[in-house]
Amino acid sequence: MNPIEKSNQKQRFEKALNEFVKELKSFISTDTGEWTVKGFIDIYKNIYTISSDTKIVSKILEIHIFPEILKFAENNNYKIVLAEHQNWYPDLTIIDKINDNIKFALDLKTTFRRNNKTAGFTLGSHGEYFKERHKSKNIQFPYNEYLSHYCLGIIYTREDFNEDLAETEIYQVAELEEEYGNPPDLVKNREVTTVEHLKSITSVIKDFDFFAAEKWKIASDRQGSGNTANIGSIEYINALKSQQGVFSKLGEEWFYEYWTNYGSAIMVKEGKTIKISSIWDFPDFKGRKDLYSQVISKGAKRKRADQK
Repeated sequence: MNPIEKSNQKQRFEKALNEFVKELKSFISTDTGEWTVKGFIDIYKNIYTISSDTKIVSKILEIHIFPEILKFAENNNYKIVLAEHQNWYPDLTIIDKINDNIKFALDLKTTFRRNNKTAGFTLGSHGEYFKERHKSKNIQFPYNEYLSHYCLGIIYTREDFNEDLAETEIYQVAELEEEYGNPPDLVKNREVTTVEHLKSITSVIKDFDFFAAEKWKIASDRQGSGNTANIGSIEYINALKSQQGVFSKLGEEWFYEYWTNYGSAIMVKEGKTIKISSIWDFPDFKGRKDLYSQVISKGAKRKRADQK
């Protein structure tokens, strides 16, 4: 595919994705900002509240918005291929219905606000499939077959409960008429709270922010989790939404160059041998100190040495 056609296809996809993101908030939240999911229900119409644990919330959010993602694909003449295995990249492969060579990677990223300004998540591996982009290990299609790699980000606030037991409360809701007889003893022996309406049940999360971004535009220069080979995102919410990551001015090629060399390339600095693990070491390693001015330093791992 020639560069002009590739650019046109990317613009078409990004425009559709951004329009879709604008609609998601009204789909999953009330007019007061609460999550429309209140819990799960049994045949006796008892509502069991869910935990605010991030893994649980993330999975339910993904299930909640998936029907809308299917509509998005159908409305824009795409088809969706899910990752065949849980740990494969990406979550979703979006393919043009007419031309199978037009593929986009889309990862769903959910995270909670650490405060009013920051949140963060991982952006996928910088390991084998990232470095050897013609291979298909742990990835749905070889990395270089995708025109671009995107994140659909969901940022939320966790509700603060006074008691841990609030996460496992049971509610009976007056507006849900009983049709299946009395609840079993298991439920009778637990405290059940009666409320008039579903809206009376406090949601475990609220106040959503949605955004779509190319992965390289919101990347930081640090790993995202422990010893695993994951790329970390920047953490300032405004920067995430405006795609002002560490590499956003440097460009996509420098993002790939840095993360391909991360932790493996070695240089000598002040008489010591070090591995490349900071954006401020990388220009020295490449002999390109002119790149310093193009680094968005706010999202970087640390400050530049001469700016401390």
